[in-house]
Amino acid sequence: MEKDFNSPKIICEKLLAYFGGDADAKKIYTYLKNFGMYKPEHRSKKTFEELKAKKYWSATEKIFRKYQRKWKGPDIPIFIFPMDVSNSRLMKEGKGKSGLSFIDKMFIFLTPLEDVKELEALFVHEYHHVCRMQAQKKSPDEYTLLDSIILEGLAEHAVATHCGLEYTGDWSRRYSTKTLAGFWEEELEKKLSLTRSDREHDQILFGLGSRPRLLGYAMGYEIVKQYKQHGNFTDKASFYSPAKEFTKLLKF
Repeated sequence: MEKDFNSPKIICEKLLAYFGGDADAKKIYTYLKNFGMYKPEHRSKKTFEELKAKKYWSATEKIFRKYQRKWKGPDIPIFIFPMDVSNSRLMKEGKGKSGLSFIDKMFIFLTPLEDVKELEALFVHEYHHVCRMQAQKKSPDEYTLLDSIILEGLAEHAVATHCGLEYTGDWSRRYSTKTLAGFWEEELEKKLSLTRSDREHDQILFGLGSRPRLLGYAMGYEIVKQYKQHGNFTDKASFYSPAKEFTKLLKF
């Protein structure tokens, strides 16, 4: 970034080796922007300089090693970029931070955070995704809607456990159990087998269109919450248990 900050496409060309196949730098940048990657402008450059001054790269490395040891997790490349501060939706939902995980890599998009524990909370959520995806031994392309909502629910419960409830996303408290039960019975229960290639998968997961925002995330959090109330729940179980396990004790 110090050399090519104003040309994110050139930066993304350096990422091609991590995507393989017929990856295209322009498409990679477009995709990463959807999740919060910066646009080359004055405010983003200022953010970059602040992140450097406050040593966010070494801080993230320290957090990474902590959870890699704790969870016996994989050693993956982690890319940190300034966040697109003009993306008001992501800025509001993520409180100035955002992330994107793959089975073999992670991206973190940041603004300088008032509370450094927010960085750990973001990391825990995203790295939990990586650990679970690797443990499930299933191609992410094969993930069903149920897989996806449980993935999100488990990751945010990891945040609650390791960082504290105050560091969980607002979406985890946004809807009452009664409200979620209504959506479950009216729509979700019949669509749990939708895959990522189905448009409705993301519409439900992210709560797009007329659906409540981040509906799938909130549903996943509620399902895991109910499951945890029945006792034995460990980090290991949160990585290895299949998604269907978490709906066995669901009461809606």
